[in-house]
Amino acid sequence: MSRETPHVTCLGCGLTCDDITVVDTDGVITEARSACALGVRWFGDGRVPARARIGDQDATIDAALERAAAIVRGAPRLLVFCATDVAGDTIAATVALADVRRALLDSVTGTDAGAGVLAGQERGRATATFGELRNRADRLCFWGVDPAVHAPRFQSRIAPDPDGLYLAGGRRARHVIAVDIGDATGPADADERVRFTADEAIPALALTRAAVLGHTVDGSPLADRAAALARTLVAARYLAIVADGETGPARAIQGDARDAQDEGLLALAESLNGPTRCALTTFRAGGNRAGIDAVCTWQTGYPMTIDFARGVPRYVPYDGAERRLARHEIDAVLVVGSAAGVPERIRRLIGAAPTVIVGPRASDSPFAAAVAIDTGIAGIHDGGSVVRADDIPLPLTAPLAGRVPATVTTVRALLERVATS
Repeated sequence: MSRETPHVTCLGCGLTCDDITVVDTDGVITEARSACALGVRWFGDGRVPARARIGDQDATIDAALERAAAIVRGAPRLLVFCATDVAGDTIAATVALADVRRALLDSVTGTDAGAGVLAGQERGRATATFGELRNRADRLCFWGVDPAVHAPRFQSRIAPDPDGLYLAGGRRARHVIAVDIGDATGPADADERVRFTADEAIPALALTRAAVLGHTVDGSPLADRAAALARTLVAARYLAIVADGETGPARAIQGDARDAQDEGLLALAESLNGPTRCALTTFRAGGNRAGIDAVCTWQTGYPMTIDFARGVPRYVPYDGAERRLARHEIDAVLVVGSAAGVPERIRRLIGAAPTVIVGPRASDSPFAAAVAIDTGIAGIHDGGSVVRADDIPLPLTAPLAGRVPATVTTVRALLERVATS
């Protein structure tokens, strides 16, 4: 029997579109109406395994939970890693478990977006909601990022295509600037295009900022391009700078230079909030990554990489999961969320310690697990709430609720066993 579930929120990217209609037939998703290619891929057919395994053997959930609790209790130095595809209540239970066990709590943010978070904490950040950009931004500067790749519905839902409350005319009323950094290009239909090599990107940010502030630049070809870009940016009534907030092969700036670019973008946006109004927004990948940051901050005061070893949360952003695993300072690992969402840099290091995975497709994990317990995917099988990339919370409607164990219920059951033993 076919059934339609409207107003479903998609976690295929950080845009979290909440206008999706999911059609399923006997528990199998056959259509995700209005979803982009990322969303269609994220929803899939909705089928996930519902197994519990101890090593390579199937087990009951109770037996798997008992074994998982024994591993978690017995680890003097436990890493709790929050992965993707989990809702806010699951993240809160995960934080509580890390607190009880005085563990190191880290997440995909610490590995994939930590540089930008730290830059924002050190310098401050001028930002805005997507609604603000839709209603007011008359110029958009895409800095080394193509929304068609990272958030395919951004242009049609947010900007530049829709009319705004204070900006009638849609695409005709907005000026789009693509800043191409090496192979990382902006939107194909940009009104204006500026090109920098990957090596030029950091000095270009500094030179553009200097020009915005009215300082004389050196007259080199790079400085001339930066000065021309500055004039275009300052001409906006309301400017939105859009950049990539995650690491990955699509990002032109890698390694230590990534930190400098994040700092440079923040500084440029800050300087533009004098001659005009400017907001910096960053694309995040899918799976409720912004929600992990929000819940961790709500529960501990910090968005990522939190050490409970002293009995209180302590922020250790420069000594997180990757470094401690590499130094063999972790005795066991608990992964909550999609194992496929664990960054490759963490996956390569996890195998040295016994690992428990609780989350979607845990039994199909790409790395070895001592215990694996399959649960549902937030927004497909699990309800709750998530946080959009612009820090706006959204409710989840689960079209296939109840078909597999809920992640939050399973994590709370593990927490109860660990806390009462």
